[in-house]
Amino acid sequence: QVQLMESGGGLVQPGGSLRLSCAGSGTVFPFYAMSWYRQAPGNQRELVAKIVTGRITHYTDAVKGRFTISRDNAKNTVYLQMNNLKTEDTAVYYCSAQFRTGPETWGQGTQVTVSS
Repeated sequence: QVQLMESGGGLVQPGGSLRLSCAGSGTVFPFYAMSWYRQAPGNQRELVAKIVTGRITHYTDAVKGRFTISRDNAKNTVYLQMNNLKTEDTAVYYCSAQFRTGPETWGQGTQVTVSS
């Protein structure tokens, strides 16, 4: 079992940066694959970045070179460093955890708004 809480969202100008955090609880947290998703109004929820237990990362093409996902298992936290933000990055960002091929657990989300 795991519980997730996202933080770090806010309002930022285009070209700015934000660092999202996902704090988790649970003794098996280090064994979960962690992902960041986002959902903009009227859009489907899309995968942004994923980091598996082996620390292999995957990114959607739209954020490659700008976003970096990382994890600190000792702190039970996953991060999403977002640089050179664009207006199209505006969305609610969600953290998820998945153990092996089991169901994903979701946080409540944090709003990221990129606007001048």
